[in-house]
Amino acid sequence: MTFIQAKLQHLNAGYFALVMATGALSISLHLMGWNVMSLCLFYLNISFYIVLALFTVIRLIFFTRELIYDLTSHWHGPNFFTLIAGTNIVGSECIFLQGNIDVAITLWVISILFWFLIMYTFFTAVTIRSDKPTLAQGIHGGWLIAVVATQSIAVLGALLIPYIENDALLSSVYFTSLVMYLLGCMLYLSLITLILYRLIFASLSYHALTPLYWINMGAMAISTLAGSIMIMRASYWDWMNELLPFLKGITLFFWVAGSWWIPLLIILMIWRYVIHRYPFMYDLKMWGMVFPLAMYSASTYQLAKALHLPFLTKLAQAFVYPALICWGIGIILFVSHMALDYHKFNYSS
Repeated sequence: MTFIQAKLQHLNAGYFALVMATGALSISLHLMGWNVMSLCLFYLNISFYIVLALFTVIRLIFFTRELIYDLTSHWHGPNFFTLIAGTNIVGSECIFLQGNIDVAITLWVISILFWFLIMYTFFTAVTIRSDKPTLAQGIHGGWLIAVVATQSIAVLGALLIPYIENDALLSSVYFTSLVMYLLGCMLYLSLITLILYRLIFASLSYHALTPLYWINMGAMAISTLAGSIMIMRASYWDWMNELLPFLKGITLFFWVAGSWWIPLLIILMIWRYVIHRYPFMYDLKMWGMVFPLAMYSASTYQLAKALHLPFLTKLAQAFVYPALICWGIGIILFVSHMALDYHKFNYSS
C-alpha cells in the first residue's frame, strides 16, 4: 500500500475544517480591506477544497466500509458536517470576493443535499445503535459542527438573495435560509446543554480538552453572521418585517453568548498547554480553533453593520490578527506533520 492509499483509507472527514478555517479567514480579511491576502487565501482554499473533495470521492469508492463506519460513529460522525460547512464557505467566498453567483448557487444546492444525507444518516445511526458510549465518552465540541453546517446554509442562502430576480424563488431561498437559521439555533441550544453538562459534571482531563471545544464559540459566531446578513436583507422580503425585531434580538443574543465563551476557552487552553505543559504539536482539531476566531471577526463586523453599532468594528478588526497567526502556525505544523508522516511511512516500508 502506498502512502497516499494509506492516508485515503483513514482520511478524516474533519479535514474540511481546513477549508472552513481558511475560508472564514479569507472572508474576514476581505471585510477588513486586506484584499490581496484575502484573494490569495481564496485561491488556496479552492485548491484545498478540490483536493479534499476528490480524496473523499476516492475513499467513498475504494474504502466504503471505513467511511460508513466513521459516519455512523459517535466520535467521528460529526466530522462529516465539515464537508457541508466547507462547501458553503467556499460558496460565500465566491460571492464576497468575486461575485460568482452561478458557482455559489451550485455549491448551495449541493450542500443542502449533503445536509439531508449526512444529518439524518448520522443521527439515525447514533440513535438506533446498541453499543452506545457514555455521555462523557461520546459527546465533544465537534458535535456543534452540525450547527455550523446548518448555519452555513443560512449564510450562503442569505448572500444569494440580492441576486435573485424571480419573486417566488427569492421567497423560497429566504425562507430556506430562515428555516436553517432557526434550526441551527435549536440544535445549538440542545447540544450545548449536553456539552456543558459533560464539561462541568463529568471528569475531564487536560488531554481531552482539545481546541475542538472552540466550536462552542464558533457555532455562535456563524449564527450571528447568518442572522446579521438576513437582517440586512430584510427589505427584499416584506414578510420579514414582522420577524425583524425577533431576528435582531436573537442574533444579538447569540453574539453575546459566543463572546462569553472566549475568556473561558482561553483560560482552559492555558490550563492545558501552560499549566499541564501539554505538547503543542499538529492536531487536525486545531482548525476548530482557527475557524471560530476568524468567524467571530467576520460576524462581529457584519453585526455592527446590521444593528448600526460601529464601535464593534474595532473588536472585529482585533480578532483578525490572532486568527491569522493561528492559521499560519497551523499551516506550518501541517506541512511538517505530513513530511514527517511520509518519512516514517517510507522508513517502515
